[in-house]
Amino acid sequence: MVYMAGIFYLSAQSSLPAPSRIPDKVEHAVEYFGFGLVVFRAVAGGLGSRVTAQHVKVTMLIVTLYAISDELHQLFVPLRTADVRDALADVTGGSIALIACWAWRIIAVPRDRSPKPKS
Repeated sequence: MVYMAGIFYLSAQSSLPAPSRIPDKVEHAVEYFGFGLVVFRAVAGGLGSRVTAQHVKVTMLIVTLYAISDELHQLFVPLRTADVRDALADVTGGSIALIACWAWRIIAVPRDRSPKPKS
């Protein structure tokens, strides 16, 4: 919820801090990469959790709906506009977060490779 409030706060600003050299779409993707991590952690019960189809569906549903609502919110902020490409960059960032969670699970969580004793 805190992360969502941060996104909402930034979207409610008529002008953001001085423009950076980082392209706008990259900033969106990075912002929603973090959001995707937070949402996945909440949905799956931790970053080390297994990435299942259900976790992916729920995480992406939340990320996508929030990205759309964020762009719609900007319609009501002076000097801001809604942009479908921004929402697509947001969803891309959330998708990359899920790939990172999947990769992290493979790298960080050792698998027990010893043979199981037969009973």
